[in-house]
Amino acid sequence: MGTPLDDAALDTMFRTARTQNRWLDKPVSRQQLVALYDLMRWGPTSANCFPIRIVFVTTTAAKERLKPLVLEGNREKVMTAPVTAVMGYDTQFYDWLPRLFPHVDARAWFVDKPDLAETTAFRNSSLQGAYLILAARAIGLDCGPMSGFDNEAVDREFFPGGRIKSNFICALGYGDPAGLFDRLPRPDVDEVCRFV
Repeated sequence: MGTPLDDAALDTMFRTARTQNRWLDKPVSRQQLVALYDLMRWGPTSANCFPIRIVFVTTTAAKERLKPLVLEGNREKVMTAPVTAVMGYDTQFYDWLPRLFPHVDARAWFVDKPDLAETTAFRNSSLQGAYLILAARAIGLDCGPMSGFDNEAVDREFFPGGRIKSNFICALGYGDPAGLFDRLPRPDVDEVCRFV
């Protein structure tokens, strides 16, 4: 399909990239966030269902709204990061399928099947959240993904109406190396993979 990335690019995307806990006082522009979205949107989802919905929390006032909804250990990260992306998923994503996947009546697969729709939306928005992290790294931003927050409270505050639910949050900006933890181990291939 294409030329493999070189080692420097692979390091940027995976091997030397780190979850950030502290942030440099350096802004992230709206143009950077648009460029980030423009990359991540091309990642695959099942039947091109595209359930992700994102709120980019950029202002001090919006950060103050988010602050009491995250665990205490995450509050400083949220307040000092230039941006925190609230990654949500549309539980009725299938309403867009006539436009996004016009080959068949894919909407009919999910209408009146809330459990299937929920599972599909959560799984695919998680994939899209991972694409966002990789896209951020690709354009030179660092990430601090978090799941330590009150989902229901975040939904009320940032996704009113009940149709969209939060998945996780991800701080974005330029990481301060002083806030990094020691590199944690990862399992070897034989510990988690089988070849059949």
